[in-house]
Amino acid sequence: MSNCYSEIMQASLEQARDAKAEAARIFSDLGRVVGIGIVKLGAGYALKVNLADEPNGFTVLPSEVDGVPTRVEFVGSVRKLEQSG
Repeated sequence: MSNCYSEIMQASLEQARDAKAEAARIFSDLGRVVGIGIVKLGAGYALKVNLADEPNGFTVLPSEVDGVPTRVEFVGSVRKLEQSG
């Protein structure tokens, strides 16, 4: 019996950096991307993709890009804060 937690992909920081552009391309076809960052995941790194809205129920979001795990969060629209004066 396989334990899925022991089989989590581990990517280096360099791999995560290299995968960001491809992730932006892939996820922009699936929804409105408001940010892509790099986060720690176990002993390695993953991409954190912030989408403005959840895609329709039929859209499958990739769990990895170029061998780098992805974590997706639906954050709503991002806008500049108004300065109070």
